Amino acid sequence: MTPQEYCQQKTKESHSNFLTAFIFLKKEKREALTALYAFCREVDDIADECLDHEVASSKLNWWREEIERLFKGAPQHPVSKALHPFISLFELSKAHFDEIIDGMEMDVKLNRYESFKQLQLYCYRVASCVGILSAHIFGFKNKNTLKFAHNLGIALQLTNIIRDLGEDARRGRIYIPLDELAKLGISEEEIISLKNGEKIKALVKSQVERAKQFYGLAIESLPSEDKKSQKIGLVMGNIYYVLLNKIEKDDPEKILNQKTTLPWFRKLIISILTMLDFSWINKA
Repeated sequence: MTPQEYCQQKTKESHSNFLTAFIFLKKEKREALTALYAFCREVDDIADECLDHEVASSKLNWWREEIERLFKGAPQHPVSKALHPFISLFELSKAHFDEIIDGMEMDVKLNRYESFKQLQLYCYRVASCVGILSAHIFGFKNKNTLKFAHNLGIALQLTNIIRDLGEDARRGRIYIPLDELAKLGISEEEIISLKNGEKIKALVKSQVERAKQFYGLAIESLPSEDKKSQKIGLVMGNIYYVLLNKIEKDDPEKILNQKTTLPWFRKLIISILTMLDFSWINKA
């Protein structure tokens, strides 16, 4: 199995909403993005599946060393080998790879977030940094496009947090800031036991509104000259924005006990319409 084949297999196993957008990329950029996404899956799986914190930290440290090797031209892992040709080609920054690993380290060490400021740092590391690296792969002329990638990453991660609220709670993780739970009179126990439908409804509403603000900021910060090159980011944004609207309309009990998804054909339609310049997202 070649490094690229390994990355393709890794991404297919994830069944991510992102994969629909990949089909619109030319071969070189598709391979680069597939390798980047495979890297994200590798380090995310450590944070999600490794229950021993010391072992998880040790594995993440190995990846820090591997990124060091990658940027010195001596990668060992199939994913790093697949990434290697694209580092200089697309001017990918080592700092952003390091930040992604730091975000996964937060997942290992933290299962609660005191405030949105703390949560936003996590979202930046695990999502915005991926978006910025992706923007480099897609190509851009105006540096303000990186603001688009930054804000879109926050929006996508907040959508994931809302979608996975029940699943994360059952695993002992609460990503909603604790100070915001306190304002709504929701205890950690109520989140974990998935009780209090009306309170949860108010909670979901507040989180959806924040996510929509970041989608709006993303669209607002995308320069017109880079709209074409960043179409794949817009595809991802529109798919997740439609998903967010579905979450908002669903009953809170359903959100907590059943993962909200979009059928593949709907994601494909959204993707095609986005490529034709249709958008579901309004500016902030």
